[in-house]
Amino acid sequence: MLLGSTGSIGTQAIDIVRANPDRYRVVGIGAGGGNPALLAEQAIELGVDVVAVADATAVEDVQLRLFAAATKQGWTSGDARIPKLIAGRSAMTELASWPCHTVVNGITGSIGLEPTLAALKAGHQVALANKESLIAGASLVWDAAEPGQIVPVDSEHSALAQCLRSGRPERVAKLVLTASGGPFRGRTRDQLTDVTVEDALAHPTWAMGPVVTINSATMVNKALEVIEAHELFKIDYSRIEVVVHPQSVVHSMVEFTDGSTIAQASPPDMRLPIGHALAWPDRLPGSARPVDWTKAADWHFEPLDETAFPAVALAKDAGRAGGLNPAVFNAANEEAVAAFRDGRLPFLGIVDTVAAVLEAAPEFGRPASVADVLEAEKWARSSARRLVLDASER
Repeated sequence: MLLGSTGSIGTQAIDIVRANPDRYRVVGIGAGGGNPALLAEQAIELGVDVVAVADATAVEDVQLRLFAAATKQGWTSGDARIPKLIAGRSAMTELASWPCHTVVNGITGSIGLEPTLAALKAGHQVALANKESLIAGASLVWDAAEPGQIVPVDSEHSALAQCLRSGRPERVAKLVLTASGGPFRGRTRDQLTDVTVEDALAHPTWAMGPVVTINSATMVNKALEVIEAHELFKIDYSRIEVVVHPQSVVHSMVEFTDGSTIAQASPPDMRLPIGHALAWPDRLPGSARPVDWTKAADWHFEPLDETAFPAVALAKDAGRAGGLNPAVFNAANEEAVAAFRDGRLPFLGIVDTVAAVLEAAPEFGRPASVADVLEAEKWARSSARRLVLDASER
């Protein structure tokens, strides 16, 4: 089952399936509905049983595109195999519950939490690319999950999972997450004052969606990954570090107590961690090309400038505070990024807004349900919007 099939993770997961037709079959796919033509083409090509569309207003367009895609594939109107279509806010959650072995959650944002919980409760293995599930509702996720039921898809966490197999948990000294540094590596805070949306979307290494790309530019993406690493591997925040590695070949490292550091290296290609998650704990041959050791290369590692990019330290504080503070961090950031993309907030205002929302946050406590998470997020979004409006009126 593939959630977010038209996005970056989804399209690359389909590449893995195409390359391994004897090993994998996609039972169902789901997407927001913003690209109905691609969604329909994927559904007909893969022969899925069900298609979920989060935007109910896109259903008619998707239905028409499904028939058009079937016709393009040579089906006639009488023998075309059109999948079942489900739509609306709960469509992704329903899709995640359908019979299958693995659910790949490639949805962006905290809207991925409910589908993650549904997949876990249905007993499916979850290949998790939706880091917000663990940011917004970690305790709910762990209450629902069995040991080993969640396999990370993010390249950094896939790398950590692979490296951690080199030693016993009690011998782990540190987790080291690498960051490309984004488009603004080396700039001071003052040099980030006039950054435009186009500047922030010009990532030097990875091709990602706009929200994740801007999060990479602010280092919020890495900040969220620090919280995710803490949740996945149960390592204290004091033993999780971020190092800037602009080549994006070493995807993360684990330092052990004997002084050894184990790194996972491969050219930047999300097909490798996606394929590894689908085959876990095995490896999928040919998922991606390896490092070419016959060519000279320089790999650089630099400390993170936390003055210019304070998001990582801010996320660690939110994580240590616990409860719903990480959910507040994430929701406030989503609102701030939207304001930046709309021209209502300067680039530096994104993380500054998140910091201000966290400082004003009440004590939400440990969530007992998704409704508790939604309440905290609603407060955070409202607070962020108010701060953005106040800033624009000055």
